[in-house]
Amino acid sequence: MISPEGRAPHGIPQARPLGHEVSSVGLGSWLTYGGSVSEQTAKDCVWRAYDLGVNFFDTANSYARGRAEEIVGKALADFPRDSYALATKVFFDMGEGPNDGGLSRKHVFEQVHHSLRRLGVEYIDLYQCHRYDEETPLEETCQDMDDLVSTGKILYWGVSEWNADQLAHVVNLCGANGWAVPVSNQPQYSALWRRVEERLLPTCLEYGLGNVVFSPLAMGILTGKYVSVDAFPRAPGPLGRPSSSCSGTSPRKCSTRCSGFGRSLRRRAAAWPSSPSRGASPKTRSRA
Repeated sequence: MISPEGRAPHGIPQARPLGHEVSSVGLGSWLTYGGSVSEQTAKDCVWRAYDLGVNFFDTANSYARGRAEEIVGKALADFPRDSYALATKVFFDMGEGPNDGGLSRKHVFEQVHHSLRRLGVEYIDLYQCHRYDEETPLEETCQDMDDLVSTGKILYWGVSEWNADQLAHVVNLCGANGWAVPVSNQPQYSALWRRVEERLLPTCLEYGLGNVVFSPLAMGILTGKYVSVDAFPRAPGPLGRPSSSCSGTSPRKCSTRCSGFGRSLRRRAAAWPSSPSRGASPKTRSRA
């Protein structure tokens, strides 16, 4: 997570985005758990990350329609609950009904209980609004989150892929009404996807929000393993192929350049979001 505080030490440092210490590198589960990798592989990844000092794990109710939450919950079940922070999200459709998506009180209330059941926990450390809901009054969503904090079902709440104006509005709205203020945003950010630098990161810095950065390796492009644009992964939904993030460079040239750096490229790319030159320092970057 990128935070407004000072730069963290080398390695996998600990930071305080949620009032308690979490690792500056988190493990996500987008496009993988419940989909492209087996449950055993997912468990091995979680356990390896935990052994290396990662204690922040991020998922969402919509990942594989809840299957990712189940797998993450099972993988973490053998560890003490107070030894890790668990984050999930709500917004995208989970059914065909008129109330099966969005950030309405009904959908949020039902989905938080489904997530708690799938994860096998009594509370969620960080509950995130996966997208901004244009159809639900922001006041309703903010009060919903405040109620969930008050009842102990979640400890903190945040958002994902909200723009700078939406972030400023929600922080001011919650502050004016005495509601729990969101503590984080989750944007896509990498050396190839830098649009958040102009307004979003400065806004988070101004309002004291951390950023749970996802896809710091640009869905694998910055590992150097793709030698052709045709092999680039395609994400479901609006993100699509990340090739458009290769600013000023054709996708094929981008792929070719990346493939020549090997392990050095992977290390540089993973460190990119938390570099001091980016304008903020690390709290947690979730490797979705």
